[in-house]
Amino acid sequence: QVQVVESGGGLVQAGGSLRLSCTTSGLTFDSYTMGWFRQAPGKEREGVAYISSGGGRTYYEDSVKGRFTISRDNAKNALYLQMNSLKPEDTAMYYCATGFRGGTWTDRNRWNSWGLGTQVTVSS
Repeated sequence: QVQVVESGGGLVQAGGSLRLSCTTSGLTFDSYTMGWFRQAPGKEREGVAYISSGGGRTYYEDSVKGRFTISRDNAKNALYLQMNSLKPEDTAMYYCATGFRGGTWTDRNRWNSWGLGTQVTVSS
């Protein structure tokens, strides 16, 4: 059974930084594409960042390009999201996802396994 656990969320002032982490079990981590999504109250869950199994390919949602960096450490079975220059509009629950089935990576329905999320709140 695949388990996904996020951590690292919190309350930060606008312009600040946070690093989210995600660990998994029940899968061969270095064989899996990974992603970060977020969902703000009353909004759809949206794709934030994507990283290929080997880490060589990354994609970002337009509003976070240049501010967020997705990375992974396959030796530690860990995924990260470094978030800099945070804005109040980045406030959301952030989710780690795995089990991408191909297609449009920003489509939440293309991913099999999810964590419970970690809350990020950015104050103005």
